[in-house]
Amino acid sequence: QLQASGGGLVQAGGSLRLSCAASGDTFSWYAMYWFRQAPGKEREFVGTIAGRGFPTFYTDSVKGRFALSRDNGKNTVYLQMNNLKPEDTAVYYCAADVGYYATTRARVNFWGRGTQVTVSS
Repeated sequence: QLQASGGGLVQAGGSLRLSCAASGDTFSWYAMYWFRQAPGKEREFVGTIAGRGFPTFYTDSVKGRFALSRDNGKNTVYLQMNNLKPEDTAVYYCAADVGYYATTRARVNFWGRGTQVTVSS
């Protein structure tokens, strides 16, 4: 089970850190993913982090602004989002898969509920 949290309303240029907590004792076996979906748009890949914490891979639009990390002892993955832009507004979803897929076309098996991120201009 995956539970995302940390969303909210922030002004453009601000920062947020999303967390995704997982249940179970095999968390480190799984690569973790973040996706997002803006109103009226298709779900979009944001980034992924392998089970041991590296490597990571991001979609171009967030490179240099977003950073993934994980604490396997706490079964939690983090998405640090800096210099947020209005176009980052979306519901953000964390997901997991035993495979690490460094592609924006990744299809993963396990999904959590989303958390809303709203960036005002």
